[in-house]
Amino acid sequence: MFTGIIEEVGIVNRLTKNSKEATLVLEVFLVHVDTKIGDSIAVNGVCLTVTKIENNLLTFFVMNETIEKTSLKYLKTSLKVNLERALLPTTRLGGHIVSGHVDGIGTISNIEKAGDSKIYSIRVEPLMLRYIIKKGSVAIDGISLTVTEIYDTMFKVGIIPHTQTATNLFDKRVGDTVNIECDMIGKYVEKFMNKDINKSERLSKLLIEVGF
Repeated sequence: MFTGIIEEVGIVNRLTKNSKEATLVLEVFLVHVDTKIGDSIAVNGVCLTVTKIENNLLTFFVMNETIEKTSLKYLKTSLKVNLERALLPTTRLGGHIVSGHVDGIGTISNIEKAGDSKIYSIRVEPLMLRYIIKKGSVAIDGISLTVTEIYDTMFKVGIIPHTQTATNLFDKRVGDTVNIECDMIGKYVEKFMNKDINKSERLSKLLIEVGF
């Protein structure tokens, strides 16, 4: 579990892939401290397991499904990635609850200035928009951000100067892809409500069948 508050920006040392899996090696400067083999680290918002630690190089084993369903498949040597270690019970929850299980990929469709801040427009599949609400939280490449506007095929988020410089967003351009994780609370609420609706429908049918 993560908070969406990025600890550092790492650098892709190498990524080797075959048809079934991949090995990702990152050069890091902070998150290897107190990290052990088997620990989880969010890489651009994707929860990955550390399989090897060698000085300031961290190695991750990545299943092919994860590669294909996230923007990790576009990673290349020297590209920068957002990193966050899994939260501790004593960690301040400065962002929101982020699982590291990406819902899909979005595309940056526009970047506009708003004073010292910037507004990013992110185009996503309409299905994802059902879990995104105005003033709600969303994780973009693992960064906890607040939604400012929602449209039919996209949403907007505001990026303050600190977030621009403390994450890999300073390297992002229009047309780049990002990992999107919607707020899990909304998904749980929808599931519970659907169960209640289904129960009500079954009860109504039963009452009709017995003559009520």
